[in-house]
Amino acid sequence: MPSTIGWELYRTFLSVLNEGSLSGAARSLGITQPTAGRHVAALEKALGLALFTRSPTGLLPTEAALALRTQAEAMASTAASLERTAASQGSGIRGVVRITASDMIGVEVLPPILGQLRHEHPDLQIELVLTNRVQDLLRREADIAVRMTPPKQAMLIARRIGRIELGLHATKGYLDRHGIPRNIDELSGHTLVGFDAENAFIRSARKSMPGLSRELFALRSDSDVAQLALIRAGAGLGVCQVPLARRPGTEPLVRVLSRQIALSLETWITMHEDLRGRPSCRVTFDALVTGLQRHVAAGSA
Repeated sequence: MPSTIGWELYRTFLSVLNEGSLSGAARSLGITQPTAGRHVAALEKALGLALFTRSPTGLLPTEAALALRTQAEAMASTAASLERTAASQGSGIRGVVRITASDMIGVEVLPPILGQLRHEHPDLQIELVLTNRVQDLLRREADIAVRMTPPKQAMLIARRIGRIELGLHATKGYLDRHGIPRNIDELSGHTLVGFDAENAFIRSARKSMPGLSRELFALRSDSDVAQLALIRAGAGLGVCQVPLARRPGTEPLVRVLSRQIALSLETWITMHEDLRGRPSCRVTFDALVTGLQRHVAAGSA
C-alpha cells in the first residue's frame, strides 16, 4: 500500500458514500463524473479493497467502505478546520467560525445574536450547523458548540450558561376553546403536542413524569421547531422554553400546570482549547455567552 494517498481520493470516496453515485458526487464536488470514477478506482487500487458494488439504484458501499467512513469523515473535518484556521489569519476579526446547536436554539435564539455579531465584525463568516446530534469538537466537526448537556470530553473550554426553564404552554385561543387543565389528569381531554421517538431528554423527564409516553401525544414530531410551530398555531398543549413563550413580537403563550410540570435544560457553550488563540473564535464564543445568558434570564424574569 502506498505510504501517501492524496486527500482528494478520500474526499471523492466520502462524497460517493454520501451521494450514492458517481454523478451525485461529481456534482457535489464540482468535478466531472469520469474524474470521480478515476478517484474511486485509484483509491481501491491503493488500498487493495473493493469499496463499492454497482446496483440498479446506484453504488452500494462494501463493508470495507463502511469501515472507512469514520476515518474519512474525520479527515474531512480536519481539512475543513484547517481551511477555517487559514481564513482567520491576518489582522482583525476575520475568517470562518463553525457553530453547532440544536434546531430550536439555532432557529429561535441564535439568529439575532449572530446578526449583531456580523454587524460588529463584517469580515467574520459563520457556518451554523443545526443538529440534535452532539458533534465532536475534538474531531473539529465544529469550532463552537451550544449543548444541553455538560461536556465530558477533555481539552475543551466550557462555559455553563444556566438552566433554560421549560413548561407546558398553549395559546390563549386554544385554552378559550378547550379550557385550562387544573391538574395532570385533565390533560387526557386535551390535544397534546410531543415527541415521536425517545431521546435522552425524554428519558430524563420521565423521572419526574413517570407516565410520559408517545401515546399521550395526538400530534407528534421529533423536531422541536415543529412542535413549537404547532403550539403557536393553537393546535394543542406542548412543552416550550419559557423565554420563547414570553418572547416580544410573538403572541405570548400561556403556561399551565407550572407547579406540576417544570423541567429545565442545562445550557453550555464549549470550544476546543486550541482555538482560544483564534480571535474570530474567541469573539464568537463571548457573543454566544452574552446572548444566551440574556435568553436564560428572560425565562426567570
